[in-house]
Amino acid sequence: MIDIDTSETERVRLISRRTLWKGFVTLEMLTFEQRMPDGSVVTVDREVHDHGCAAAILLHDAADDSIVLVRQFRSGAFANGDAAYMLEIPAGLVDKGEIPAESVVREAMEETGFRVEKARYICDIYASPGALTEKLSLFFAGVDADKRTGLGGGLAGEAEDIEIVTLGLDEAYRMIATGEITDAKTIIALQWAMLHRSELTSG
Repeated sequence: MIDIDTSETERVRLISRRTLWKGFVTLEMLTFEQRMPDGSVVTVDREVHDHGCAAAILLHDAADDSIVLVRQFRSGAFANGDAAYMLEIPAGLVDKGEIPAESVVREAMEETGFRVEKARYICDIYASPGALTEKLSLFFAGVDADKRTGLGGGLAGEAEDIEIVTLGLDEAYRMIATGEITDAKTIIALQWAMLHRSELTSG
């Protein structure tokens, strides 16, 4: 069930909630009263999509200023009629009992085969807070291409088909403008890397 922040109850009051669908994701209908700036109160219905929190990580090799991305099928883009195999930074859901920093270490190994010794926290992101509860924690880690210890490619038991793609940071950043990279978390991570580039390349 989705937790509701009650710190703003003077402006918003939850009236009811009901589960519309529960599978890989949970879809709930929230009905709430919202006090408007003029003092009036309106009743609003909103569907909210929940499947937990997530974590993602930008992997960077300072030796050649390259980054490690993954390409995989994304059903949301497919349903919208866009290119469905998207370039992204490694990411995944935070499993029960984990903290985000643990999740990105696990996901980096599962998806790319790189063992992350230390993940540096960047920020938290809500990709679409009007309808999605997912809060994604974004991290960075340096890697050495010569020390890749696993195969990567995702987990067969989760129907993952992941291609590992290594690109120069400049090339990946240009791909935002060309529309070849459209994933929000990846765009934010690349922008962060460009802002901190001198620090990253100095090792």
